[in-house]
Amino acid sequence: MFDNTIPLLGVLALVALAGLLTLRPLRRAVLTRSIFSAYRKVLPQMSDTERDALEAGTVWWEGELFQGKPDWRKLHAYPVPTLTAEEQSFLDKECEEACRLVDDWKVTHELYDLPHEAWRYIKDKGFLGMIIPKKYGGLEFSAYAHSQVVTKLSTRSSALSVSVMVPNSLGPAELLLHYGTEEQKNHYLPRLAKGIEVPAFALTSPWAGSDAASIPDSGVVCKGIYQGKEVLGMRVSWDKRYITLAPVCTVFGLAFHLYDPDGLLGDKKHIGITCALVPYDHPGVDTGRRHFPLNAMFMNGPTRGKEVFMPLDFIIGGPAMAGQGWRMLMECLAAGRSISLPSSNTGMAQMTARAVGGYARVRSQFKMAVGKFEGVEEALTRIGAYTYMMDAVRKMTAGAVDLGEKPSVVSAIAKYHVTERARVVVNDGMDVIGGKGICLGPSNFLGRAYQQIPVAITVEGANILTRSLIIFGQGAIRCHPYLLPEMRAAQNPDVRQGLVDFDRALFGHIGFTVKNGWRAFRQGLTGSHFVTVNTDVAPEMKRYYQQLTRFSAAFAFLSDVSLLVLGGSVKRREKLSARLGDILAQMYLISCTLKRYEAEGRKKEDAPLAHWAIWDAMYKAQQAFDGVIANFPVRFIAAVVNRLIFPWGHPYVVPSDEVGHQVAKALIAPSATRDRLTAECYLPLQENEPVGAIELALKATLEAEQIEAKIRAAEKDGRFDGNPQANVRDIAIVAFEAGVINAAEYEVMKRRNHLRDIVVRVDDFPFDYGVATANKPADDRMAA
Repeated sequence: MFDNTIPLLGVLALVALAGLLTLRPLRRAVLTRSIFSAYRKVLPQMSDTERDALEAGTVWWEGELFQGKPDWRKLHAYPVPTLTAEEQSFLDKECEEACRLVDDWKVTHELYDLPHEAWRYIKDKGFLGMIIPKKYGGLEFSAYAHSQVVTKLSTRSSALSVSVMVPNSLGPAELLLHYGTEEQKNHYLPRLAKGIEVPAFALTSPWAGSDAASIPDSGVVCKGIYQGKEVLGMRVSWDKRYITLAPVCTVFGLAFHLYDPDGLLGDKKHIGITCALVPYDHPGVDTGRRHFPLNAMFMNGPTRGKEVFMPLDFIIGGPAMAGQGWRMLMECLAAGRSISLPSSNTGMAQMTARAVGGYARVRSQFKMAVGKFEGVEEALTRIGAYTYMMDAVRKMTAGAVDLGEKPSVVSAIAKYHVTERARVVVNDGMDVIGGKGICLGPSNFLGRAYQQIPVAITVEGANILTRSLIIFGQGAIRCHPYLLPEMRAAQNPDVRQGLVDFDRALFGHIGFTVKNGWRAFRQGLTGSHFVTVNTDVAPEMKRYYQQLTRFSAAFAFLSDVSLLVLGGSVKRREKLSARLGDILAQMYLISCTLKRYEAEGRKKEDAPLAHWAIWDAMYKAQQAFDGVIANFPVRFIAAVVNRLIFPWGHPYVVPSDEVGHQVAKALIAPSATRDRLTAECYLPLQENEPVGAIELALKATLEAEQIEAKIRAAEKDGRFDGNPQANVRDIAIVAFEAGVINAAEYEVMKRRNHLRDIVVRVDDFPFDYGVATANKPADDRMAA
């Protein structure tokens, strides 16, 4: 009797549980209602600005990575961005000429600004109006073309690229296009397109940098006199700093909190963050002086105003858009941040890869090119592989904007990880070129880039903030298929409908978590060898797709476990949140790199660049998994999760030295791979140009290598013993006089030595150089 009762009770329990879970009305009444009630109590209240930030923009490929089972067909179905004939011509002609007009040493050390002819040229040729439609006189370029232009200009001068990218990024033109009134568009857009107006955008306050929503700047709706008439307007006070182009702008966007204490616009007292467009010479505007952002010399400075009256028509979009400023900014930032810093930092990396790679072949130590030393190879490997991945991320993310996306999470990933890799690339470049890099002067091609790296790390969302709070904090809510629906259901004022929606999302969420946990464990057990990649991919890259699918499932599972155990405290556990964000970000970077390799025709000679970059990113993702698990507050759960995700241990170690050797080799000799890697570099082939001199010297070095080998063999045989001229500098003369090389060979060596000496030369100056220099920057609003 007893033996028969236990199975029967078990069956009845299972039937009851199945009924509870499958009969939704019963499930909601018995189980979901109590969970729903508790969830509503613990869910923190969300401010309007937080809600706007979370809901701004769109979810794109990062959403697939959050699903635990990416659809690779989608990735390869995204069109590869291309340039129109007009855009390509602009890149080949106008961009080349703009670069030619700028000497970065003069800009940063003598003029403290772009030369007047460069300002005039970029205005006349429409550089400041690339995103403005042709009907307003702009170029109407794609986001990809915008990215290509900024990348190329950045290989020449940061002052040039920043002066062009800011008007085309987050600023008045972007905001006017999306939200401006027809009157505002018709007045300002043609003037912005032709450079008659130079724009800036004033957001950052001394008291609210990264916490931009907390700006203290404010305005009060009131009546006042404007152009001789009494109108309804606002009296605004602000104090802003770090505003790019502020010293030369003629009109600036201004973000501030707007209040309506007298109810002149309605019942709402605090209307919210508002964006207005203000002429620089409007009464009461104080542009202030300029900042010097690490000698970059792009125009940057403060703007202030105290109780400045302006009509409501100054609001971008007119009075109807009062209070909508934060949403406007978040939407536009998602697009602008996808292009500006990823492009400018990729340009910096391309220039570093090209110039440092060439320098490492031209410069010799211990009778061997420094680029062939394994220690130097290690730095060159990172330079080459990171540049390849950065460019892949830049192109794919710009392509998303052209598809109509406003990828808020992806733009944060691109901004953070491209700028951080640029920091590594430039630091490695400085290590390779040594003393050449630390002595500033006209022939130093990398010193200013090294100085200015922190600018990109800091602006458009400081990198610490972006990594710690935004990538996962925003990504988890936006990309997760059930988390945001659960939150919306809990906040629904219609409690009955909220319970129904919550029940649907909750049990969908439970199933999602269980499936990803099982999938991660199963794929971990089999090493992901049996994962099906549902599209045609390069055979040499297939294992990455399989492993990335495994990591996606593991990430989705680990994210859900973290959110379940920690709840809202995940937001405060910034280190853990940052590591979860690192996993998501590395998966996105790998996806971009795989996409690039396919889009460029699976070029086997480029494969080492892709292999090393992807392997390194996989290893970093694995370390981020370890970081989350090692610091998880509930140790029993951490142990279970670790066993589920890595049942046989870790699949990745550091990238292969042999693959790294192949990457380094690609940087120190001319090849199609090197040209593709640095395709946007401005390369003036003249001896008096630092990068041009390296290009010429590299060619001469390769031509001389066989002749030099002949000389070294003769030296080894003792042919030059006792001759004091038989040194690194003069040995070619000795070899010619001794008949070891002929006249033609000697000319090749002379040419190589001449160019080598230019390349390795370090600038020097008089003792009192610069002491009495006092150049005053011109007000280019008038002069240009």
